[in-house]
Amino acid sequence: MLFESQIIDLMRQMPAQKIQHEKEQMRGLDSQRRRVMTDEEVKNDSRKIIDQIERMACWKDAKTVMLYYPIHNEVDLRHLVHEYADEKIFLLPATVGGHKIEVRRYEKNRPLKKGQFGIPEPDTEAWTGSIDLILVPGVAFGTDRFRLGRGGGYYDRFLKFYEHSMKIGVCYDFQLHEDLPSQFFDIQMDRVVTPSKTID
Repeated sequence: MLFESQIIDLMRQMPAQKIQHEKEQMRGLDSQRRRVMTDEEVKNDSRKIIDQIERMACWKDAKTVMLYYPIHNEVDLRHLVHEYADEKIFLLPATVGGHKIEVRRYEKNRPLKKGQFGIPEPDTEAWTGSIDLILVPGVAFGTDRFRLGRGGGYYDRFLKFYEHSMKIGVCYDFQLHEDLPSQFFDIQMDRVVTPSKTID
């Protein structure tokens, strides 16, 4: 027999479980759709997103920029590194100690190595300075600028330490949703950029 306090606890957990279920469904659908994109679609849509970023004052003013190494047809921002490597300091995430992101400087003449999940990352010392601009990947984003990640919580935990950094989520148009489920620990972006629009 359940006590009243246990019943109340179970009732509180139900909405969270429903949200988690909705998130998992969305992760599966959007990830599957992204993985079947052609190389040409990835290239063209990534270029449109880069064009928008390059016009932003926050990009022009940024001295240190964190982005990511794209996998499974994620938006590819590597052109920014190649084009601006002599003007800006670029940082990439590395996964260390379980569920923790460590930021490391990307040096264009130093090869990347495969990290904990097979994602290329720098083999350099941890970056301990400030970060002006963070370009954030996601499985999906909401029109309210909240983000849905892969489910490990890496970015949510990491971004809490960079609340003063400009955070821009990047995704394809089909990854932008009006009814994205979110929870209290999800981090809101300052902007979200798709090939066709910027949500500010």
